Amino acid sequence: MRYFSTRGGSQKLSFEETVLTGLAPNGGLYIPEHIPQLPKDWKTEWGSYSFVDLSVAVLSLYISPDEISRDELRSLVQKSYQTFRHPDVTPLVKLGEKKFVLELFHGPTFAFKDVALQLLGNLFEFFLLRRNAKKPRGAELEKLTVVGATSGDTGSAAIYGLRGKSNVSIFILHPKGRVSPIQEAQMTTVTDSNVHNVAVKGTFDDCQDVVKSLFADKEFNAKHHLGAVNSINWARILAQTVYYFLSYFHVQKHLPAGVSIDDVEIQYVVPTGNFGDILAGYYAKHMGLPMGKLAVATNANDILARFWKSGRYEKIDSETRLSVGAQKITEASGVKETLSPAMDILVSSNFERLLWYLAYEAAIGTSDEEKRNNASLALDEWMHKVKSDGKIEVPIPVLEAARRDFVAEKISDELTLETIRTHFHGQPHYIADPHTAVGLAAAKTIVSNNTPNTYQIVLSTAHPAKFSEAVSRALENVSNFDFDRDVLPAEFRGLLEREKRVLQVERPDVELVKEVIEDVARQSA
Repeated sequence: MRYFSTRGGSQKLSFEETVLTGLAPNGGLYIPEHIPQLPKDWKTEWGSYSFVDLSVAVLSLYISPDEISRDELRSLVQKSYQTFRHPDVTPLVKLGEKKFVLELFHGPTFAFKDVALQLLGNLFEFFLLRRNAKKPRGAELEKLTVVGATSGDTGSAAIYGLRGKSNVSIFILHPKGRVSPIQEAQMTTVTDSNVHNVAVKGTFDDCQDVVKSLFADKEFNAKHHLGAVNSINWARILAQTVYYFLSYFHVQKHLPAGVSIDDVEIQYVVPTGNFGDILAGYYAKHMGLPMGKLAVATNANDILARFWKSGRYEKIDSETRLSVGAQKITEASGVKETLSPAMDILVSSNFERLLWYLAYEAAIGTSDEEKRNNASLALDEWMHKVKSDGKIEVPIPVLEAARRDFVAEKISDELTLETIRTHFHGQPHYIADPHTAVGLAAAKTIVSNNTPNTYQIVLSTAHPAKFSEAVSRALENVSNFDFDRDVLPAEFRGLLEREKRVLQVERPDVELVKEVIEDVARQSA
């Protein structure tokens, strides 16, 4: 399997090169040459597999054994998930007759991104150790400078995945004052010498733009050997496809007697910010995993929900430009502050990957190669327009193709709070974080359009303790609720009081961030 950039070019990379490179030099994201199909016996063969077994089976479809042997892959996967607190890694919890949550927060930082970033950190170390072992004695060792932007959870998950790793340093940019206190503390209290937190005055989109600019700077990239941990890195998407398969097999255990998994339709509802988590579901579906339409659940930052309604992918809609209402909007980017801050994202990076596949479906060509090239040309033009004009409108056939696989809903803060309260008082009792609540609210909104045999699985992306403000606000008048007793895990106690280490950047300026990285590199030399 080789990988190429969504924006075209002749470059074809191995899996190892794709993981270590992250973002393509032309600004595109790497995707596989083809989406592999599941083996004919996958339902019977994989049905009893553990999460580790499924990871090995799924990842093997994308990684040649010439690059990572089956034994090496199993060892990497086992090492990555031994830190998780639940034996299923991502357990399925039943909330109603036909509704479930897939809990993805049982890793070391209590967020779904641990699933991919624990593996990615081990992949980085594995590849670098192998490369350096081949170098002659005394030769300069190959090192990686990982840079990433976070709206909250990516940063801590990446740091916990890479802390102490050989030949790797990591710089995480976060928008100052725009992540939850627990999220900030999880990042800034890690004092390993290879970990560097950078607080930027701006928004997540500003941080993300800086990271992309760093990768686009060929001289700086070559000097520091940049690596990516954001979901622009293909390995993150690949790792996340696994829990779709696990939940498919586990939902069978909850079906009524006499009802087969083949008799029902599974609908995944995904709280969505950067589009990586739901894109993993798209890959799983196109590999052959049976499911209905994937449901995109957004907060007030609804660029994706608006796209599925209109076909326009625009940073700020005309209604918002006229009136910002009660919510704050930054003059620079239009990002609205909500109770689900990890989704406070204006431009979803991974949406580019989906747009490429939609462009490919609509592309004209007499050969597959010609269609791919035309799709990349169209995608490149669209993304440049998004950057220059802040918007694009895709052709009707492209929008129709998008609507075959997805539906989308926007959920307000008010409904988010109401959903947290409803499930706290529900049977079974469940405490949801605000992002999961966005998914649960979207699931309720769209259920009337589903068939009677539809079972919904909402992806629960974070532990409620990470978002104390929203959960406490939703349940402030509930007499039998105590946040410390009912929500806060032992791992978080005292976290806010620990020593912190963070570097400050006064504005989202790529040159200022370069100076930070250069200064650290000089001190480490």
